[in-house]
Amino acid sequence: MSAVSSTAAEEGAGRPSLWRNREFLALWSGQVVSTLGAQTSGTAMPLLVLATTGSPSDAGIVAAAGTLPHLVANLPAGPLVDRWNRRTILLVSEMCGALALATVPLALWLGRVTVVHLAVVAFVQGLCFVFFGLAERAALPWIVPAALLPTAIAHNEARSRGAALAGPPLGGVLFGLGRAVPFLVDALSYAVACAGLFFLRGDLRSRTTPTEPLWRAAVTGLRWIWRHPLIRAAILLIAVSNMVFQALVLILVVLARDHGATPTAVGTMLGLYSGGGLAGALAASRLHRHLAPRTVILGVNWIWAALLPLFACTSSPLLIGVIGAACAFAGPLWNVVIISYATLLVPDELLGRVSSAAMALSWGVLPVASLGAGYLLTALGPTGSVLVLAAVMLATAVIATASPAVRRAPPLPAVAGDTAPAHGASADDAPPAIPTPADGTAPPH
Repeated sequence: MSAVSSTAAEEGAGRPSLWRNREFLALWSGQVVSTLGAQTSGTAMPLLVLATTGSPSDAGIVAAAGTLPHLVANLPAGPLVDRWNRRTILLVSEMCGALALATVPLALWLGRVTVVHLAVVAFVQGLCFVFFGLAERAALPWIVPAALLPTAIAHNEARSRGAALAGPPLGGVLFGLGRAVPFLVDALSYAVACAGLFFLRGDLRSRTTPTEPLWRAAVTGLRWIWRHPLIRAAILLIAVSNMVFQALVLILVVLARDHGATPTAVGTMLGLYSGGGLAGALAASRLHRHLAPRTVILGVNWIWAALLPLFACTSSPLLIGVIGAACAFAGPLWNVVIISYATLLVPDELLGRVSSAAMALSWGVLPVASLGAGYLLTALGPTGSVLVLAAVMLATAVIATASPAVRRAPPLPAVAGDTAPAHGASADDAPPAIPTPADGTAPPH
């Protein structure tokens, strides 16, 4: 059984509380600010591309560049996260992201903004997100005890969703004040996040350092996934939903703009969308104890299949935001149930490798989705594009219902009274980590 940090061990005694865990509180608070900044610039980026070139295809190219690291970097990043100091990875990721984003307001002030430059910035940010996300997920069980892991994950969901609620309207307002302003605000948010990371005392590295080559480490993660039928099925479903919702956000922005929506209205629309995610995160902190994984997987896919066609029935930014909120409400429950199920069982020495392999398979489709959204918009327009995505989601729900692995998914491990470290399972019987669906909201830094 792995050891946890002294802070986590102390919190595990008696009646543990996340809010008395200084390391978790510092990490969580810094990422609240960082995620708010990410949502602000994430709203402004497609608006900047559309304002500069007027081309949905260019907006799709920039969005694809931001998600390309999920395809090309996840597999090598996982073994590196298992080898390196995870605290250092967190810090370097935030610093590099800040430097890349700071070039956008500089280019705007110099009048030298190009699609290539914005694509490079988006790629660097995506690369930092890949490393940060893997390192944070692998470090979390060393910061909090096992009994508090589902609660910590739910708080992280609420952190992201709360920032997503405020970020898009703020991004729209700031973009209206000046095209450089939201990017400058986001660059500053990285600095705040870095300050919070300095409160993490331990090195947070795996106590068992892998010695195998990187290529073999990547194969190890893929082998874990292949051995578990439920994981294979879940990754297929997540990959499809990621494609749908990654494409949907750009399509909804173009749909609203084609009907005269201002940047502020677009930001408000996306804020309402994200508000549903916040409400879902708050509900998920309680609901995850009462729902089996198969109920969540099947139910969420059918909810999305029923809601997506409604986007084609309206052009009002307000109604689009409300429908999006209903879609986003279901996402956090999936995240809490599936991440808790995986994180509690995956051995610490395999977390980075297995998570990265799963992320590469399921999030590697995002660049294709962003490019596809741009070309769908050019060929079919916003309404036709929405109907195509709705048909794909319906087919996905049918496949999920027919999958024997999903129907026989085991319940979550019982950890309510356990304050032991999170990684008590052996490397021979634990299923791998499962990535989470995009559900239409931008990822944090």
